[in-house]
Amino acid sequence: MTDLIRAKELLAAGEHTCVLCRGEQTLTSDLRGVAPLVEWLTAGVDLSGYSAADKVVGKATAFLYVLAGVVAVHAPVVSDAAAQVLEQHGVALTFGQRVGAIRNRAGTGRCPMESAVQNITDPNEALGTIRETLHALRSAGSK
Repeated sequence: MTDLIRAKELLAAGEHTCVLCRGEQTLTSDLRGVAPLVEWLTAGVDLSGYSAADKVVGKATAFLYVLAGVVAVHAPVVSDAAAQVLEQHGVALTFGQRVGAIRNRAGTGRCPMESAVQNITDPNEALGTIRETLHALRSAGSK
């Protein structure tokens, strides 16, 4: 069984929001959005060569997968911008539904992460913007 198939199956089981597989190694997270990848990257976890299955992949998440060195991604929902980023950087992609943009959790507008990186083309620049946006969202949520 390939790493991507195994990751897809574990995601489909419904217990996790993000699953990465490489050989016998499996990483899982129940965090939403970009949080799992930001945590792994911040902790210095080596994600190169992994295949990933993620519930929703927007442009911000796509940039993080590129930075991490992930080789393949599956998402039930992917944005057009995310698909373009992954393709430009040679990351294989399979998906269920491709949408114009990822919506926010309330369904009332665009995802704040998707908006934050919409005009960015460099993955490293995107990481800084993602971290700043996460900090701002968390600060606003704690007030």
